[in-house]
Amino acid sequence: MGIILETNRLILRGWQDSDAASLFRLASDERIGLSAGWLPHESVGYSRAVIRTIFNKKEVYAICLKGGNNEPVGSIGLTLTGSKERPLLEGDAELGYWVGVPFWGRGIATEAAKEIIRHGFEDIRLKRIFCCYFDGNEQSKRVQEKCGFVPYTINDKTYIPMLEETRKEYVNVICATERI
Repeated sequence: MGIILETNRLILRGWQDSDAASLFRLASDERIGLSAGWLPHESVGYSRAVIRTIFNKKEVYAICLKGGNNEPVGSIGLTLTGSKERPLLEGDAELGYWVGVPFWGRGIATEAAKEIIRHGFEDIRLKRIFCCYFDGNEQSKRVQEKCGFVPYTINDKTYIPMLEETRKEYVNVICATERI
């Protein structure tokens, strides 16, 4: 099943096919995907396909509440390989996360992100972790600030293929040698 990470309140574990209905319930809310640059899920089958393709990667975790029913409340992960659009150097990673609307305002994303950052620097031995948010996503901006990310660059015209639109994107970074 892979690595399981824990915090005081959370278990971060790999995604499973059996999580498809839970993922659909959360990811079908347009407030989640649209702010992150992806379309709301339209069916449990689509959510299952996302689990099998996008979430079935090393260092991608379902966020679950301890003492709960092991049902995901969000997702978090590190992308360890870059792309043409998002190049990464050796020792770099990009952090991505979201939490379902019913769980907003509880510090879940911040707690999960701090654990992933710890894991990235201490266990994987990363040098830098990048994290981005689109203009207007104040919740994600605040999570990154609480985790110690600092401004790196601003992309005024980031194209989002899934939404067929361009947005202003803020790119932040935290370095292993400078983390709080």
